[in-house]
Amino acid sequence: MPSFRQVGEKQLPNPVLCMAWSPKRDLIALANTSGELLLHRLANFHRVWSLPATEHTGKEITALAWRPDGKILAFALGDTKQVVLCDVEKAEILHLFTVENAVSCMHWMEVVEESSVLTSFYNSEDESKLFLPKLPALPKSYSTTSNIFSEEKSDEIMNLLGDIRLNILVVGGAAGCVELYAYGMYRIATLSGIPGSCRSLSLSTDLKSLSVITEVRSVDNDPEICYVQLDTGLLSDCLPEVTRMARKFSHISTLLQYLRLSLTCMCEAWEEILMQMDLRLTKFVQEKNTNTQVQDEFLELLLWGQSSPELQALLMNQLTVKGLKKLGQSIESSYSSIQKLVLSHLQSGAEALLYHLSEVRGMCLWKHKFEPLGLNAAAVEDAITAVGSFSLKANELLQVIDKSMKNFKAFFRWLYVAMLRMCEEHVPPELNKMTQKDISFVADFLSEHFSENEELFERKGKYFNVERVGQYLKDEDDDLVSPPNTEGNQWLKFLQDSVHLKESPLLFPSYPNKSLHLVKRMMERVIECCLQNPAEVIGKSVKQAVFMSLYTVPESSENTPRLFELPSQWNDKKANMHYVVFTMPEVAPCKIYLLRRATDTHRLDRVYSCLDARFYDDEMLTVVLRAPEGEEDGGRVLAQLPLAAAHSCQSDFTWDPALRLDQQSGSIPSQGLVLENQWRVLENMKAQFVAVNGIRKVACVLSANLRHVRMFEMDVEDEEDEEGGDSQNASANQDALEASMTSQGDGEEEADGRGPDGGSESGAEAKDPMEDVETHLESQEELELA
Repeated sequence: MPSFRQVGEKQLPNPVLCMAWSPKRDLIALANTSGELLLHRLANFHRVWSLPATEHTGKEITALAWRPDGKILAFALGDTKQVVLCDVEKAEILHLFTVENAVSCMHWMEVVEESSVLTSFYNSEDESKLFLPKLPALPKSYSTTSNIFSEEKSDEIMNLLGDIRLNILVVGGAAGCVELYAYGMYRIATLSGIPGSCRSLSLSTDLKSLSVITEVRSVDNDPEICYVQLDTGLLSDCLPEVTRMARKFSHISTLLQYLRLSLTCMCEAWEEILMQMDLRLTKFVQEKNTNTQVQDEFLELLLWGQSSPELQALLMNQLTVKGLKKLGQSIESSYSSIQKLVLSHLQSGAEALLYHLSEVRGMCLWKHKFEPLGLNAAAVEDAITAVGSFSLKANELLQVIDKSMKNFKAFFRWLYVAMLRMCEEHVPPELNKMTQKDISFVADFLSEHFSENEELFERKGKYFNVERVGQYLKDEDDDLVSPPNTEGNQWLKFLQDSVHLKESPLLFPSYPNKSLHLVKRMMERVIECCLQNPAEVIGKSVKQAVFMSLYTVPESSENTPRLFELPSQWNDKKANMHYVVFTMPEVAPCKIYLLRRATDTHRLDRVYSCLDARFYDDEMLTVVLRAPEGEEDGGRVLAQLPLAAAHSCQSDFTWDPALRLDQQSGSIPSQGLVLENQWRVLENMKAQFVAVNGIRKVACVLSANLRHVRMFEMDVEDEEDEEGGDSQNASANQDALEASMTSQGDGEEEADGRGPDGGSESGAEAKDPMEDVETHLESQEELELA
């Protein structure tokens, strides 16, 4: 009987296109042909939630990927070319972004590399919380036109970053386009030039290489599966800098999302009822039979208490006392809500943006560290200026709201009393008192807001713009209908008269004729330009290291969903190896093929020579190896070679007594050996000799000058090196060492000039175990199924 047991079974109503298990919990995500995303538990295949397809997001799910902590699920939509991040706990969409090509595969990985620099960064990451107040939560009940954000989202949005440790969402699509998104938010690299369309991705956890399975068209126009390994060494070499930059830019991305939602709340707080005054006054102008201006009609009512029959009909029949009271309450409620959102959300978000961009500017000044990543100080300065202009526009809106609330309050109070007198109703004593100052205030309001504007009628279809707040919230490219009156502003006059301050980079431009929405879009474009340059620079640094054509796709497989087809990839975090599993049904239907590649592409071509070798025990050989000339510190390596792998060589060697052994060394069979965690680089030491004791599990390495020794405990797992910087963990890299299992009479002379003294000297060489495709596909990595 099999050792596994069935825990559930269910027939599904719609065919499944994608499925992926959560990395942390017993949850599996499914996407079906109807565009629905489902989450099920392992126990009895119980459904946790379902997310139906929408017109805004899309209906064709093409790929799934879990964030390594299991809290966020990413899914790609082919029809809308979007990638959506979904909160697993609440089944809510938190963030989405658009890609250039439809996504065919995704992979979400987390960096496991450790360093003292990264540790200090992790410990200091929360410093921003000491200087910035916590952003307030958005209102709980509001609905956008996209109908995505139906609940309170601010906390979830700001928590999108998750843990401080860097994680990267890799997105691949047609035309060989691959994009890397730090924390699933910020595009950290854009890769192009990859042959064919992507079918599978795997970014190594040490960030040294990206393994890609692509489908290309052969000369005969047949679909052909290929393996591509890309060198992403810049990400690995600059990991602390990449982490810090990505963290900051992802903070900026989440803050931009927060500002968008805040502005959406403001737009919804502004009601269409506020436009009634403008529209009814326009209708009054079109229907009245006199040539009297509207403001004259109201001024006559203000000064003499008399009105024309047309104005009286407008006030009593269309506006009505009840309608006027409702309009006044709506304006007060709407303006108060918008004012609170500007003060607590827009200004707080803009201040946080300025803080993080200022830190990025400081990073730009550290050119030795961050210039290779493409940080541009000028672009960051432009972004800071754009955020400053947005803050000025938000402050301008506050002033307009404050002035409008005072104007409308005085105007509606006077008009309400006037309409009560027209109806011959009782006027409350507290409303019946108007001073000369109040009359002058209302008169100024009528003169400024109630004058007919023919140009405005041609643009907007109305003669009046009494309500001045709504124009700031319109998502239009047009200038403001009624920009703020800056006459008498001593500061602006001083700036205009100053030759040096007028164009000073220290002052943020104000854009008095632009709406808040337009300035916000201008800010987003500038920040996007600032964020885009590092992605281009990092993308150009990625080079193709390996390209292998594997096999052609059988025509019968065209009916199978591509997401379920092999090859399948895996990254071994401990051994730092890429694995690919695939089958070739038309060639060998009973075989499964395993392809293995080291993640460090720079070590694949190294050939090592043996300096010393000692038997460690019955099963292991301890060797000191040297890298080719030109390597830093001579590339000395202490390694353990398993003898069992050498004994597994099936070829026999026939000794010709007439020849010396070195004269027939080419006929001696050799066996490829891949070292897992059984080796380490000997930094800052020209190691030459080794002495071992397998019983005590110790080794002593001696330098070439015979004065420098280094001791090791050999079979120690998961313990820190007491010497700190003297050596590094061998699991960070992988080498493939091919040792020649023979003694060569004319062994390689060493650096000290000593040669063999009549006897043979053991030798070993190390080189790429992946010499050709056949070695991978037909050697010990091939598993033949019965």
